[in-house]
Amino acid sequence: MEQLLANRSVSITELKRSPSTVIDQAGAEPIAILNHNRPAAYLLAHATYQELLDRLRAAELREAIAASRNDLRPPVAADTVFAELDVLIDGIEAEQNHG
Repeated sequence: MEQLLANRSVSITELKRSPSTVIDQAGAEPIAILNHNRPAAYLLAHATYQELLDRLRAAELREAIAASRNDLRPPVAADTVFAELDVLIDGIEAEQNHG
């Protein structure tokens, strides 16, 4: 049997029968949704899911920052990048106004 990654579990049938009750009982804890006694999915409260996404984004950002420290290309001033972006945006807007 696969490992459950939650302290509480319900069957798909129970979830179908009374979804509001299952969600209310979940609180901040995940619930394993079982199909034939095997985990098929996990139910998370909105706030818990949002926190999970925030942590994932923070980890991805930390990874990108760490990778950028190994970049051997010369640094580019932010003002230069923004100026180039302004030129690109102006060009796109000009195309859209003429099209």
